[in-house]
Amino acid sequence: MAEPSFDYPRWIAEALVEVARRALRAVAESGLPGEHHFYLSFRTDAPGVFVPQNLRNHFPQEMTIVLQHQFWGLAVTDQAFSVSLRFSGTVQQVTVPFAALTAFVDPSVGLGLQFRPPTDTGDLAASTAASQPEPETPSTPPSTDGGRNVIAFEAFRKK
Repeated sequence: MAEPSFDYPRWIAEALVEVARRALRAVAESGLPGEHHFYLSFRTDAPGVFVPQNLRNHFPQEMTIVLQHQFWGLAVTDQAFSVSLRFSGTVQQVTVPFAALTAFVDPSVGLGLQFRPPTDTGDLAASTAASQPEPETPSTPPSTDGGRNVIAFEAFRKK
């Protein structure tokens, strides 16, 4: 009989999504403090994602939104968030389940989280990753090239 094991990849993936969820909840309640701003990349073709058709036509698989200066009505639940943003001069709402997120970046503090569904319970590096990408422009999504990244805690330790 096989010995039961811990599902670390799933636990870590859930914990990383919780970081994004908590940050969004804090912003929904109090606004963005200081220089904080977020790049949120997500699968537009994932179940439960609501993106207006004109945006879905332009971004059929993945898109990145920026929460910085012009966003309204941010609402966060345990399963999803919704927000209104200006696209080509028109305010439109998007709804994104947390399961559809592929990346969460706060460049003001060098935080970047990538989310990928686990492919194998033994494949910890492929299931979740943290990095410090430097997005070039708000329309450039964080890299999701399938590279394997490891969480580096050294950047968070006091010296």
